[in-house]
Amino acid sequence: MMQKLIVVVVLNCLLLSFPNVFAQKNQAVVQVDFNKTVGEMTPIWAWFGYDEPNYTYMKDGKKLLTEIAALSPVPVYVRTHNLMTSGDGTSSLKWGSTNMYTEDANGKPVYNWAIVDSIFDSYVSRKMKPLAQIGFMPEALSTNPQPYKHDWKPGDKFEKLLTGWTYPPKDYNKWNELVFQWVTHCVERYGKAEVESWYWELWNEPDGVYWKGTRQEFFKLYDYTADAVKRALPKAKIGGSNVTGGGMKFLDAFLKHCVSDTNYVTGKIGSPLDVILFHAKGSPKVIDGKVVMNVKAQLKNIVDNFAVIAKYPELKNVPVILGESDPEGCAACSMLTNPENAYRNGTMFSSYTAASFARVYQLADRHQKDLIGAVSWSFEFENQPWFAGFRDLATNGVDKPVLNVFRMFGKMSGKRVAVNSNRMYPLDSILTSSIRNKSDIGSLAAIDKNTASVMVWNYHDVDQPGAQESVAVQLKGLPVGKKIFVSQ
Repeated sequence: MMQKLIVVVVLNCLLLSFPNVFAQKNQAVVQVDFNKTVGEMTPIWAWFGYDEPNYTYMKDGKKLLTEIAALSPVPVYVRTHNLMTSGDGTSSLKWGSTNMYTEDANGKPVYNWAIVDSIFDSYVSRKMKPLAQIGFMPEALSTNPQPYKHDWKPGDKFEKLLTGWTYPPKDYNKWNELVFQWVTHCVERYGKAEVESWYWELWNEPDGVYWKGTRQEFFKLYDYTADAVKRALPKAKIGGSNVTGGGMKFLDAFLKHCVSDTNYVTGKIGSPLDVILFHAKGSPKVIDGKVVMNVKAQLKNIVDNFAVIAKYPELKNVPVILGESDPEGCAACSMLTNPENAYRNGTMFSSYTAASFARVYQLADRHQKDLIGAVSWSFEFENQPWFAGFRDLATNGVDKPVLNVFRMFGKMSGKRVAVNSNRMYPLDSILTSSIRNKSDIGSLAAIDKNTASVMVWNYHDVDQPGAQESVAVQLKGLPVGKKIFVSQ
């Protein structure tokens, strides 16, 4: 079989040379050793999410889903908010609805799967899979239903989101039956084997503005939810708790509940936990008129939450998903109201994505965590101004540069291999002070049976033009006596 080498260049790597070319003085040199594997090239990048579920089946939403599905050699997982929210399906920023649950005049449940089916159909028809979020609270079940729909807009405080959908249920048994009926319906519609390949999780950021109940009320809701999911499909995978990046205390209490507390439904010890989820976010700021990113903050969130998980040896083999993993915390906050988000329209977003994902792999290796996914909370915003500075992959159907990074990831498979660069920041240096001196010229590389791939980036936290750089890429360990094709 012929070997094919794919060389992928992310940003500002303006000159590439190969092993028989000597590096110039002061040149960045990236060395790739295909003989030395360091771990699996797990497609943790093939996970995406967004607040507004009704964008899924709209014109530009369908176009982008098709592109995302096409760029990945494995099924892409998609997570969305508001899959259980009451309403007529009209979308707005940080809002959506499916109206799956109402009650008749006698208080009896009325189930309507039409809108949520159209969302999941859009995924399954493209061989994508839901990371199905069980939330938020239907109006008819909320303990404090009015007002129900918020009117948040960019620039408003997040507290304005706190309306009826954030409250616990007035009847946990009705909630349990709703979840049971939904999962049962999915099995009937998509097949048992298909739904067993999905992941289910409860709510979003219960340690923050998305949850108006107490911790114990959330744990109770989780027990009733997990019970319903498992009753409908015993091999279904359910987990939590998708805390904010700084939600370590809540995550700790949640894991303790799942491991050693009394289950609110069964009266026994423990609750099902098939996957652990938490969020990791960076923190850009405008300093002296320039956007300054902070990749350190995002990576530190991962370190801190990994440390919480490590407290529970019973959970050592439970896989982990970064339920949201992004440069900052609000996809629907445009650069018009949040100038620190101006990085989103250019190549800063793409180079940050490349450099940060490489370090996420390193952290998973270091902490020996089975990290299976890192959800990029970025999709598209239907019928919004062009390049308004939302955290999205495309604007009005036109792809942004960051989407090409995911296309590059889609060409990488097999085993990750050792890389070395005289300009690549060590992981510990980033965890201490981010990337604030020279730029980070680094690489992520992998080898599979018939392909080898190298991704190279030039990243700096400060969003401003840098000096032109030439980069020598030296490749070691390619097969001898085989024809090699190089593409870029």
